[in-house]
Parts: sequence; C-alpha cells; structure tokens
Amino acid sequence: MTFKILFIEPPKDYWFLMGEYLPPPMGLLALAAFVERDLEDVEVDVIDCQAEELGWSALEKRIYSLSPDVVASSGFTCNAYGCARTAEIAKTVDPRIITIVGGQHFSFTSEESLSSFPEIDFVIRGEGERTLVELIRAVRNGGDLTLIRGLSFRAHKKIVHNPPRSLIENLDSLPYPAYHLVEKNLHRYHMKVMAGKDRFLILEGARGCWHRCSFCTQWRHWSGTWRTKTAKRIANEMVHLKDNFGAGFLWLADDNFELGLRGEELARALADKGFGDSTTWFFQSRMDDIVQHRDVVSQLHEVGNSWQLLGVENNSPEVLSEFNKDEGVEDAAKAVKVLKDHGILAQAMMVIGSRRDTTETIRGLRDFSIRLDADLTIFTVLTPFPGTNIHAIAKERGWIEDANYAHYDMTHAIMPTETLSRTQLQQELLDCYRAFYGSPMSIVRGLFSHNELKKRSYRHLAGKRVLHSLRQLV
Repeated sequence: MTFKILFIEPPKDYWFLMGEYLPPPMGLLALAAFVERDLEDVEVDVIDCQAEELGWSALEKRIYSLSPDVVASSGFTCNAYGCARTAEIAKTVDPRIITIVGGQHFSFTSEESLSSFPEIDFVIRGEGERTLVELIRAVRNGGDLTLIRGLSFRAHKKIVHNPPRSLIENLDSLPYPAYHLVEKNLHRYHMKVMAGKDRFLILEGARGCWHRCSFCTQWRHWSGTWRTKTAKRIANEMVHLKDNFGAGFLWLADDNFELGLRGEELARALADKGFGDSTTWFFQSRMDDIVQHRDVVSQLHEVGNSWQLLGVENNSPEVLSEFNKDEGVEDAAKAVKVLKDHGILAQAMMVIGSRRDTTETIRGLRDFSIRLDADLTIFTVLTPFPGTNIHAIAKERGWIEDANYAHYDMTHAIMPTETLSRTQLQQELLDCYRAFYGSPMSIVRGLFSHNELKKRSYRHLAGKRVLHSLRQLV
C-alpha cells in the first residue's frame, strides 16, 4: 500500500524589511527529494500555503482531501507556532496522522517543544534527510524508534532524545531539491527588491560555518563544520534551475561562501556553461574574505553575481569581540569598496542592542553606516535565538523579557540593554532607518542610482510602509 507523506509550508508573515516577496520552501523541497529517492511505495506532496494562498481553514480541507499518513513541517523560530498549529490541524483531521517537525528552532528546543505541543509526535534534530527516511521506515514497519539517531519523541509519558546523528559527508550525493512538486507555484516565487519581475529560486551550495558568531544558530546546528558541494555540482544545479524551472534570480543560501576555497573554481564552472547572461545570483560572504580575494569577486561578477550580503554588524571592536566575529571594523569599508568597484550591490547588516549599547553608541553606529555608504543597509536588533551563545547567557542572567517566539524576527526588541528599555531600543531601530534612508542626499543617491537593484531597494526601504511597520513596534 502506498504511504502518503505531506510536507507543509505553513501560513506565516513575511519579514516586512525585505518588501514583497515569496520564496520557495527550499528546505522542504530538499527533504522531499531525498524521501522520493530513498523510499519505495511512497507518495510525496508539498503544500506551500503562501504560494497557494491558503489560510488555516483551507489548509485543513487540503489535508483532509489528501489523507496523508505523515505531515512534516519546519520553520525558523518566528514561525515555530505555525508549525505547531499545522500539526494540531493534522491531528484534528485524523489523530492517526504522524506529525513531524524539524529545522534549527526545533532542534534546539526539542524538549520544550514536545512538552508544550502534544500535537507534535516527533522532532528531527540536526540534519534531517537520513533521520526522516529511517523514521518513516520505522513507523511503516514497526521498527525500533530508539535506534534512530537525531530523533526526539515521547515514550511511556517521558521525552526521549536519541543520540545525535553524524553529518552527511558528501553533499554531492544529495538529489536536486524537488521543485517539480511545486511546479504549479513557480510563477509565484519572487522577491521584487532583489529580483524585480524575475522568477526567484533558492539553492544550497554548502552547509554550516566554522566561525563561531555568538548570535548565530547556523554553526552549532551543523556541528561547527563547513561542508560544500563541489563547484561542478553547484554550477550544474544552478543551470538546472535556470533551464528547467526558469530561474531568473538565484539565492545561493550558504551561511559562509568561502571565496578563497571555491570561488575561482565555481566561476570557471559557470563560465564553461555560459551562465550569467539571463540569470543573476546572490550570496552572503565575509568581509575579510572579499578583501583577500578581490580577483575572485571580479570573476564571479562575470558569471552573474550581482549582490552580496556582508555581516558588518557593528563599528565597535568590543562589540565585535562579544559577537566573536573575528573580523576588524576596517574590513567593512575595504569590502564595500571592492564590491562597488566591480558593480556588485553591497548590502551591509548592522546589529543594535548589545548589552552595553546606549543612545550614544547606536548614534555612532548610524553615523558609521552612513560613512560606510553600502548600497543597502539593514539594521536589526540583537535577538537571543535558542541554540545561540547569546541565548544561553541571556536566559541565565534574566535578560529575556519577551518569550513570544513569533517576535524573534530581529526587528522586535526581545531584551533591554543596561541603559535602554525595549521600547527605547525599538525607537533607536526606527531612527536608524530614518537616518540612513531619510536624508535628502541618500534618497537622491538611491532613487537615481544607475544600479537597478539599488533603486528598487531604496524605493522600498525609504517608503512609508517600512517606516510605518517599524513605528508600530515602538
């Protein structure tokens, strides 16, 4: 008998700072592809509630009509409640449906999540592909759940956490994400600020990061390692998404690109395939990596790289040390210049709200950001995501004042500083955007830029909608 597995991207609110966008559920598509390949007699389906414009009642009807044996979901911390509600709705449709959640948030909160949400049957911790396949085999055939590494579940009214699972060594062995399962939605995936009217798709070239930023969940989730697909595999996958699914703008969603280790090889592989004529792409990189490998930056631009995100974070060496960034403030200006010199849009990320932040230090960061003159700057509030060093310290010292995970979106102030309340921090965040995007000079530079990406970004971030949304948080 065919076993039905349903992956669900739940209804959720999108990050208003990024404007109008609808990304594909790449994480679920990667899992779905692995299940399709490694399991026999299974029927795999994906529901993307955003793309299909499904609310909760409509989702319930879809689950009922598909009658799945398994419902699986995942999400970031700010979307965790949506995943739990998805499991609850599945159980309402049929209590026999097996509900599974995974991803970074649930990996770090498996005990809490299984205690708080009885509708969740299983939490997959860490890398999900092999654990999910083994779990499905076990529930189909009555196997021993305690032998499945990376799994948390309830047994005899107790929560059981099996030992962690080792990581997949060869990422080239993974199948291409199952975009064919959302083919009817492809025309809806977009990110207007980045991609304009082009189709926006996502792929993964590497997993993890060997740096140890104190506010980041990624490195710990991937056990402090960095693994990459080969340059040939990444290039093939990019061409695959372009030729078979019409990708016009690609997000290479690696936590750490590592220009020096694979940039030149990837540039050659893409050049050999004539990539970049009609499809451009974006990734995030370290400032010191850009400064040390500016020749590679040029080569990647020639094969379509048009946008890079830089984790500048702060202008204070002390704060950067607290963040364990292992980069110098002086790297920021050098990296921005390299990108601009090569016609690549430079996006800088800034963080306010470290424990010793004051009105004066945040004003200094605002002034620094204006002098830095990145094409685009996004300001965020330090957020204690579960699994980070910041969260462990903040929880131990009682700094966390907002436990509502729906607010863990880097725009809500979750903790005060020593001198600023959360409300004052929200005002400081609003003032950062006013300062960077509100001056007549910056508006002229942005709206009349020759770079179309910059013009679109300024049009959004200097607009009334963003400032109104930030004002609502104060």
